[in-house]
Amino acid sequence: MKTIISTISLCVITAALLLAGCTKLNENILDESSAGGQTEKETAEGFIAPVYATLPNLFLHTNYLAVQEISTDEAILPYRGGTDWGDNGIYIALHSHNFGTTDAPGRNTWNFLTQGISRCVSAISVLPTSTFASAKTFLAEARAMRAYYSMVMLDIFGVVFIKENPNDFSRVARGAEAYEYIKSEFLAAEPDLASDVTHGRLSKEAVWGLLARLYLNAAVYRDVYGTPDFQREDMNKVIEYTDKVIASGKYALSPEYFAIFDDNNDTNKEIIFAVDQRADLNGHNRMAYFSLSGDQFPLPQYVAANGTDGPAITSDFYRSWVDAYTPADPVIDPRFFKDNLKIRPGSGDTCIPAAQFHINRGILRGQQYGLIRRSGAFVKCANGDMLVSRLAHDTRNRPDLPVNFTEQVDFTTAGSNYPSGYRVSKYEFSRKSVSGRNFGEANIVILRLADIYLMRAEAKLRANNDAPGALADVNTVRAARTARMAPPALNVMNLDLLFRERGFELYWECLRRTDMIRFSKYEDSWTEKSSTDKQKRIFPIPQTAIDGASNVPGYLVQNPGY
Repeated sequence: MKTIISTISLCVITAALLLAGCTKLNENILDESSAGGQTEKETAEGFIAPVYATLPNLFLHTNYLAVQEISTDEAILPYRGGTDWGDNGIYIALHSHNFGTTDAPGRNTWNFLTQGISRCVSAISVLPTSTFASAKTFLAEARAMRAYYSMVMLDIFGVVFIKENPNDFSRVARGAEAYEYIKSEFLAAEPDLASDVTHGRLSKEAVWGLLARLYLNAAVYRDVYGTPDFQREDMNKVIEYTDKVIASGKYALSPEYFAIFDDNNDTNKEIIFAVDQRADLNGHNRMAYFSLSGDQFPLPQYVAANGTDGPAITSDFYRSWVDAYTPADPVIDPRFFKDNLKIRPGSGDTCIPAAQFHINRGILRGQQYGLIRRSGAFVKCANGDMLVSRLAHDTRNRPDLPVNFTEQVDFTTAGSNYPSGYRVSKYEFSRKSVSGRNFGEANIVILRLADIYLMRAEAKLRANNDAPGALADVNTVRAARTARMAPPALNVMNLDLLFRERGFELYWECLRRTDMIRFSKYEDSWTEKSSTDKQKRIFPIPQTAIDGASNVPGYLVQNPGY
């Protein structure tokens, strides 16, 4: 088996993208001198591992999550207190649809996508000659991962790079051609994929689910600036592939909604495909800390593990919950909130054993309670338990300012202050990692069974106006959350209600922007966003990539409007 591979072939997709796609690699790069002692198994694994190793960087909270969520009505990140998260206005621009060609969220997302594709190409070029028993499966995974990275790239930037050999020059595809290429790659890989792999690898079932996602968005991908023309043939394919996932019997809806995002979710049966973040795989996501206050400390063993006063949900998204459940409070939906602390306003200080201390999960409103840090240590009760009390912004040197999350959040002085905006505590802080804050070990969900049901419901509505069938799928998901209380069943179903339901079930899972475009809601107005420019449906190609391709005239053309 040939085992020579250059760093260039791993970190660029084409010579023209050298500046945009090259990053320092953590994997060991094989050459003639190091390959001599490698077994066929070690060599094959050495090529498939980098294919997945790009995912943690892609899903870093300020990259793909920012692009998919802060650009929508689900998340807003103001210039906190005039001192935090200013970042040259990139998050304000992201939310208000004033994207720039040099802004970090888009640029970094582009870089990691092109890096992931190039690693797939390298694996695809070498694995066919391997004699390792699993090499054929690895090859299929590399090909399917190339299709996945390409699908995300088409979704965000409207382009796909097509190449088979690391030494070839990539061909740029857009629109229907790019869509057909991605579909053909998934279909070609599917027969050789395995079903008995962890959800950190692409299984046959995971590709069925990704094919369903691709067909569901086909109308947008073929004509990103037009009014989506959903074809019955595509919707029937969504139904076909979601049926296959459900019929496989491998997956089960989680009775406890927030268990899907717990620290130990590597065994959760609802997850179909995820970014594997276990400690032995250098898990490092910061999904848990991104939205919380800097004075919320979720882990008694880590005095430095706190939030960052980052993004909040908009009032618009919060009101969608209120409107759905009025006159009841949205807490009747177990996806909205999980009360772990069970402390009520007006109650005195509380003592909780360290092992039993867990912060609340979901959407956090009002006065927050938690651990009190003084002089670098947490305050304890006389019996040694952790003191839990009302929180104030001590870390901001504002002990007079309570950590009292308000509904108002915007770019005004009042609306961007530290307590503004209801926060999201969806992923659990790691109780096992070496720092708690920086090394979150919850696997980041890419695809799960609830989305399979909701995609099938949408396809039923779009293909055949099958409202009863769609309603049954939505209620199946709602009825499954029985660990505390199931949300009340719905009585009717239409596309607007289904869009709302996807928001309730899948908020902050990197799907909102794609959903809003597909449902023709991305040009709507919401807090601090009034742009109706259809050209903002996709992001600009980063200037670094345009500059890197400038020696080949006409090769990489900037998207319209930038």
